[in-house]
Amino acid sequence: MCYLFESFKGWKEYCESQNVSLVQSVIEYEIEQKNSSEERIWTGLQHAYSVMKDAVKTGLEDEMTSRSGMINNGAKKVFNHPLAVLSPEFQKLISRALAAKEVNSCMGRVVAAPTAGASGILPGTLVTLQEIHGLSDSKILEGLLVGAGVALIIEEKASLAGAVGGCQAETGSAAAMASGGIVYCLGGTIDQVFNAVAITIQCMLGLVCDPVAGLVEVPCVVRNASAAAIAFSSAQIALANVNAVIPVDECIEAMGEIGASMESRYKETAMGGLAATLTGQEISKRVLIQDIEILPDENLPE
Repeated sequence: MCYLFESFKGWKEYCESQNVSLVQSVIEYEIEQKNSSEERIWTGLQHAYSVMKDAVKTGLEDEMTSRSGMINNGAKKVFNHPLAVLSPEFQKLISRALAAKEVNSCMGRVVAAPTAGASGILPGTLVTLQEIHGLSDSKILEGLLVGAGVALIIEEKASLAGAVGGCQAETGSAAAMASGGIVYCLGGTIDQVFNAVAITIQCMLGLVCDPVAGLVEVPCVVRNASAAAIAFSSAQIALANVNAVIPVDECIEAMGEIGASMESRYKETAMGGLAATLTGQEISKRVLIQDIEILPDENLPE
């Protein structure tokens, strides 16, 4: 029997009692619950990571202007800017997260991990982590599996959807997946992996989903970059054995409670937050008019 990913406490107990790794427990789950095979799992992961890397490359090289005009090659501007606020590595992290998410906003191919709205976070973090530490693709794929386990529990105890739990459920979950994967890839213990997840969730609680004009562009793209930074900061804290204090399962339960009590206008309806500002409303009107095709009235004389 595989573990069904009901809680982080249970996941740890299962791995310790069965003497299996976090990665192997997720593989067991995929084989038993998804009727897959280990070979198909690794092949699928390699394909997914290739798409992530391609999205980063595309976003930094191709024209990235969305139909609404709100997205306009921001990733390339950040990547090529002569002044690095912290370090060149940090600049690359931010630009890569922006790049992959801009590809999504411009109707390109991405990996929804866990959602398309958060599709820049894992590519930005993992590509940068691999470059900095010289990690193999196989190690990164293991990190993706750990992230998948994290997402399974978040989905069970809270939500991964902005329409259900706000942006905390989308970018928050993706950042938690990334931070857990980062710690794992750098040799962290189970406790450190889960601590990184807890710290990340604590940093992202309450974030609303308020897409301007109903498009997954503003503020979604820049939130992907911020979430990537939070994933790295949480991993750094966890690897130093700084305790999150609130256990990870309780953090996820808090996320679920907050999402359930959040007003609907803050959950992907484009009726609250930034979408409801004067500028947001003006953009919405312009975009809607731009997208409407005016058909001739058949009853009017020519």
